[in-house]
Amino acid sequence: MKQNEIMEMAKQAGFNEQFADVEYDWPRFEAFAKLVAAKEREACAKVCDELPAPDIYNNTDKSMWEITCIDCADAIRARGQA
Repeated sequence: MKQNEIMEMAKQAGFNEQFADVEYDWPRFEAFAKLVAAKEREACAKVCDELPAPDIYNNTDKSMWEITCIDCADAIRARGQA
């Protein structure tokens, strides 16, 4: 996450306009932003992991559903590796 993205989100969260003018410990802000993003990615991936196939699906469709959900969860988690 880039410094300007963090600054913009901080302003949206209610930090005042002087936020950009103050000397902040940017590595710590960036680390915090990465932790928050990782937590949200994992929460989204878990939704995929735990999403049950509809009861109306046959076994083949349920297998495809599970594979797709696993692929989605893996893709969400992989976003943190880039």
